[in-house]
Amino acid sequence: MSADPAAKKRIAPLNLPQLLAQAEAQGWQPFHSGIDCYPIYAEGEQGPAAMLLRYQAGAHAPPHLHQGFEHILVLSGSQTDERGRHGVGTLLIQEPGSEHRLYSEDGCVVLAIWEKRVKMLAG
Repeated sequence: MSADPAAKKRIAPLNLPQLLAQAEAQGWQPFHSGIDCYPIYAEGEQGPAAMLLRYQAGAHAPPHLHQGFEHILVLSGSQTDERGRHGVGTLLIQEPGSEHRLYSEDGCVVLAIWEKRVKMLAG
């Protein structure tokens, strides 16, 4: 048995195609209008988190403020923000203090990883 307290928190390596299949088999959860999620991990309400997000065609994420880094990897379809349209394989990185809105014209699935949870903004 390891004396390292962090050893208890280790998450097994994940295979993205298997994770997507698991999300389909176990079911997606509602996240926001037109957007479903499949949580991977979360450390409390404000800590780091990762999840798959599935946008239906035309879905919009509300404007939000990043309290820590956000990494989004587009796995299928495309996602659009103020910087343009981003297709499969694009890695988007938002810095702490940045704000943006996201939408998907044709639907998409992304892997989202947050250092800290985002703060939803009015609008």
